[in-house]
Amino acid sequence: MPESPAPDERTWPERLGAATTQAARAVGAVGRGTGRGTRRAFVQARRFTHAKGAGESGLSRLLELHAFNTAGDAAVAVSLAGSLFFTVPTDEAHGDVARFLLLTMLPFAIVAPLIGPFLDRFRRGRRWAIGATLAVRAFCAWVAAGAVITESTALFPAALGCLVASKAYGVTRASAVPRLLPREFTLVKANSRISLTGTGAAAISAPIAVGLAAIGPQWTLRYAFGLFVVGTVLAVLLPSRVDSTEGEQDVLDDQPRQRRRRVRISPDVVVGLRCNVGLRFLSGFLTMFMAFVLRSDPFPGWEDRVTILMALVIGAAGAGSTVGVLLGSALRTRRPQTTVLVVLAVDVAVLALAALAYGLATAVALGLAVGLCQSLGKLSLDALIQRDVPETVRTSVFARSETVLQLAWVLGGFAGLGLALQTPRLGLSVVALLLVGWLALVVWQLTQRERRPAGQDAAAASR
Repeated sequence: MPESPAPDERTWPERLGAATTQAARAVGAVGRGTGRGTRRAFVQARRFTHAKGAGESGLSRLLELHAFNTAGDAAVAVSLAGSLFFTVPTDEAHGDVARFLLLTMLPFAIVAPLIGPFLDRFRRGRRWAIGATLAVRAFCAWVAAGAVITESTALFPAALGCLVASKAYGVTRASAVPRLLPREFTLVKANSRISLTGTGAAAISAPIAVGLAAIGPQWTLRYAFGLFVVGTVLAVLLPSRVDSTEGEQDVLDDQPRQRRRRVRISPDVVVGLRCNVGLRFLSGFLTMFMAFVLRSDPFPGWEDRVTILMALVIGAAGAGSTVGVLLGSALRTRRPQTTVLVVLAVDVAVLALAALAYGLATAVALGLAVGLCQSLGKLSLDALIQRDVPETVRTSVFARSETVLQLAWVLGGFAGLGLALQTPRLGLSVVALLLVGWLALVVWQLTQRERRPAGQDAAAASR
């Protein structure tokens, strides 16, 4: 017979003290482990942001700034996600989605005609312009936090202010990248590293924001406020060469006053923008189309797992976007004008395949391709604008290109809403035919341009 353990002869205060000591040791061990993990993560993140000359050129500071910017945007998105249209019945959701699509156009409608030209005139104050976009969002997040508690009507203008300032940040940050480019970096690689940093920051910030949202949506907005405040400080501390005008030319100053608004855009930028219009149209279409089709007409065997099904298909687009950023970071090509054309052709080919053989595998493959191609296409377009557009009008071009791309996404979303009422094969086939025609138009215009003499192109562009 095994001997029974001896009874504990300690008094209950002694046992309580021993248990408290053990708990304190356990908490201390967890704290030390968390501290070591945090320090290790900080060291790895700093190594990533400073790698390959980014620390010496100052690009690392822009990466750190962008991390706080994206983390704050993710927190705002989590806080305002309570009224997502996917939580209401499908028939009622169509009207909510239409209003959402129209709302997404407002920030771009404001950014393009107003903020872009304003920032073009203050090239020597890029750091303050970037910081201002973060400071405005910090203020709007704090106002929105109070509005959520009191259910004030100030919530909508505060949310709209966050969206507008976020888009303004995008165009001002992009104009600063060429000034901080390390020697070993191409513009595509720099843009992809910035995007990858933002993706990682959003992935870390979103769960924190979700946890705070469980306490109250106002705490998520206050958390965003803190992130934007830190980002504002980091923007002001960017290297002074961000504001440098060395090598810049006021290409519009030597032209007659009536022609100053004419902007010379290189043919490569035009091709890149047209390709991205097709990519963004398909992205908007796929998001809305699959969101409704998978709920009303799920694949056989998935009728009781619609949420998981939507996560597989739509989540594949997010995974593809991350893969595209990673590929862009490792990409060695210096011909982004070729990349945008190739990714549009790949997108159209996968869409045609999904239309011909509609099923779970092809739907997931389509989502993956759309995310990957859109990411690579946007990185390449940014590189083309940074490379070919004069500094004097670069922020305006960025703002207007973002407006065009957002309009393409919204039109694609409306197409998805309309075609979701049809059979999935028919909807995919219609959009495949549209994009095949768009790709043929882009290729035809490109071949026509190449047939012209070089002097004729230059003369046409200068008009």
